[in-house]
Amino acid sequence: MPRMKVGDCTLHVERHGDGFPVLLISGLSGLASYWQPQIAFLSRQFSVVVHDHRGVGHSDHDQIKYTVEKMAADVIQLMDSLEIEKAHIVGHSTGGAIAQILAIDHPQRIGALVIAASWSKPDAYFRREFVQRRELLRAMGPEFYVQNNTLLHYPPAYIAANNEALRSAEAQAIANFAPIDVMTSRIDAILAFDRSPELGRITAPTMVIGAADDFVTPPAYSEALARAIPNAELKLFPDGGHCFTQIAARDFNQAVLRFLLAHSPTAKP
Repeated sequence: MPRMKVGDCTLHVERHGDGFPVLLISGLSGLASYWQPQIAFLSRQFSVVVHDHRGVGHSDHDQIKYTVEKMAADVIQLMDSLEIEKAHIVGHSTGGAIAQILAIDHPQRIGALVIAASWSKPDAYFRREFVQRRELLRAMGPEFYVQNNTLLHYPPAYIAANNEALRSAEAQAIANFAPIDVMTSRIDAILAFDRSPELGRITAPTMVIGAADDFVTPPAYSEALARAIPNAELKLFPDGGHCFTQIAARDFNQAVLRFLLAHSPTAKP
């Protein structure tokens, strides 16, 4: 590490702390760095694993036809490479879609499940949104795509108060942007994702978290997931936008820690 062979590709992988394993799986951007507000906090109690998805960041930029199932298969192979038999999964947005597949197809590998700012299947709103984002990327390039994402992901008041920090983050994201063909294929992958008929098969203890002002994956999506997954716990933050995991990091971290500790027989006291 931080780069290791995982199946047929090489991924950027980080492991922090000791204890029961927790895999933090990021969204469409696919970057391990998304989880900076969580890594130090959760690694006090757990062995926290983060990775750059195949195709982005410091992982191999394979130009394949991406599917969410392929992203999930990479996670299973990552667990195999790290000799992790079972882990908690915390997934944000596309990471939450990956988490659904892991819990449905590999229940024996999953401890507890946290699905944040995610969805069960693309509806008309979701399709309009991500087709528009894909075409914006193709027509205008990474700079406009990244700047548009800021407007979508964060509440207006947060942008107004943190403009310079967000500009700096945008510049870094643009400089390290994945190949456009990879990103458009990843968007096509989430547009094709739908495991909603199988959500009733999930047996892992599950917490679904959303935010009332998330316009990327609105709270109704979290509510639908919580209804469909047996005995799922639903938590909705009043604000924080799509990236409430960062904006409301303290509250998010505490909620996730409480939930994971309750389902961790080997967690530190």
